[in-house]
Parts: sequence; C-alpha cells; structure tokens
Amino acid sequence: MSIALSRRRATRLFPLVVPLLLAACGSVPPRPAAEQGEAATPAPATTRKAPPKAAAYVLKKGGGFYKDDGPGDNPPEDMEAIPDAVPQWEPLHRFANNPYSVLGKDYVPMKDAASYKVRGIASWYGRKFHGQKTSSGEPYDMYGMTAAHTTLPIPSYVRVSNPANGRAVVLRVNDRGPFHGDRIIDLSYTAAWKLGLTGNGSGLVEVESLRPGETPLPLPGLSPTLALRNPPPPEDDPIARLASEPAPAAPAVAEARGTFIQLGAFGNPDNADSFRTHMTRELDWLSDRFRTEVAGKLHRVQIGPFASRAEAEAAVSRIANALGVRPTIIVR
Repeated sequence: MSIALSRRRATRLFPLVVPLLLAACGSVPPRPAAEQGEAATPAPATTRKAPPKAAAYVLKKGGGFYKDDGPGDNPPEDMEAIPDAVPQWEPLHRFANNPYSVLGKDYVPMKDAASYKVRGIASWYGRKFHGQKTSSGEPYDMYGMTAAHTTLPIPSYVRVSNPANGRAVVLRVNDRGPFHGDRIIDLSYTAAWKLGLTGNGSGLVEVESLRPGETPLPLPGLSPTLALRNPPPPEDDPIARLASEPAPAAPAVAEARGTFIQLGAFGNPDNADSFRTHMTRELDWLSDRFRTEVAGKLHRVQIGPFASRAEAEAAVSRIANALGVRPTIIVR
C-alpha cells in the first residue's frame, strides 16, 4: 500500500518538476566557440575614415568651428589618399596681396615668406563655405589641400604640423583669414582631418613656409610622403595670365545715410567678397543687413543701417562676444 501511495505522489509531482528542469537547462550558458572546437574570428582592423554624414557645430570663442559648420554630406571615400599640395613657382596675385583692414586692425600681406615659422592655434572651415569665392578668386574646396592666412602671400605654400600626434601636411595658401584673435591659420576640412583637428575644431600647430624645391623635414617618427618638384613657370601659363588681369569691379553701392557697423575695408574686391561671405555665415542673425560700399578703389564691408546708435551698440556687443573683437560704428 505504501508503494502505491508513493507512485501516486510521484505522478502528481512530475508535471511540476519537468518545467523546472527545462528552465534550468535553458539557463546554462553556451560554451565558447573555442571549447566547441570552432576557430575564433579575429576583429577586423580599423582604418581612419571620413565622417559618414554632416553634423552641426557651434562656434567656440577663442577658436573652433564656424557656427553651424561641419563636414560635407558625402565626403570622399578615402580622404587619406588625397595628395598634399606641391610647391611650385606661381606669380603673386595682383590684388589679393594689397594691404587691408578688418575689425579695426590693419594687415599688410608679405611679398616673401621665406623665413616664416610660427606656432599657434589653427581652425578649419567646411561645408558652409564650400564653393564660395576665396580671396584669390578661386572657389573654396573643402576637400582640397588649402589654407587661409591673414598675411602670407597668395599664393604660397606652407607645411602645417600637429606636435601632439606628429602628423603634417603641405598646403597652398589661397584665402585670407582667420580673423579671430588667437588663430593663426584656417585649414580646409581635409587638411584638418589629416592633422586630427576636426574633433575639437581647433588645435596647436606649427606653420612653416615652403619654397619650390624645398623638401620639408619630417617630424620625429614621421616619414616624408611626397617629393617636391621645382618646375619653371610655363610661358603660356593661363594661371599667370589670369592673375595679372584686373579683377572685375564690384557693383557700386551708393553711400547711404545712417548708422553702420564697419567690419573691413579692402583694395581687392575678391578679398572683400570672401570676407563678407565668412562674416555673413558667422553673424547669421545680421546676414540680411550686410552691404559692400565701394568708394574709389576701396571696398568697405558694412552692416546696417541701424535705426539708432544704441541699436548699433547692442549689435557690436554681440559681435564682440562672437568674434572677440569690437568693430567700428560709423554715423553719417
């Protein structure tokens, strides 16, 4: 009788025990592939690739991105393969090397930068300026190996190196800028990416001028990647002919009465156009009030008119907060 009772109890407990056993089996972790006799697959090697899509960045006071600027939507597949600029003999641009004034500061471009070597902060400019006219009259190519400088000759060549990581690039200077107090050079997006500066927007670099035929010395641990050549300028060089031709005159704007903010004055209309494009994007809340006044050979980039001096003063304070420099107010 006791045996029959035990069998009946076991029959009642069986439906409860089976699910518990199945759950316990399901919770056992699978064996690693190596234990099952399978070879482990190594992780693929990583390579530096351009960002897959554009992003918005905010201008940081004291150096950094231009407001709402960033990489392009479709960067080249292998930006590492984009070659550096190769120094060669080129005539100086006829107008881009004239003295000019920006935000109350006078600039006198060099005619020869043979011994130029400076350390300072570099930043870069990207898609918001892509295709816009530079001070040389050439369209800006964010994927080219170019740079903007306030006083180096246009065109000229520089070696820009990043002491933090040993990377270096050779660039062609074809634009004016940057006009922030602590920056010494503006780089194309590709140049900044190669130097490892796109993440922070700015960084310490060393800028050294190069002449045709000069091979830049590599930083410690860095091998030179290109040989520089020294070709003589051809007699029928179309670039030389274009550079010697007078720049087309900008449309004249009649002198208006009222209160204005003057940002810069240029003898070269291309310099004025390039500067105005940069400032229009940096000071986008005033973009519909920019004007270029032409008086003789002088091209003045201004904002206005303002209804009162007080309104202009408020705008100047906001500009100073963004650029770190207070422009001049003109009343006439």
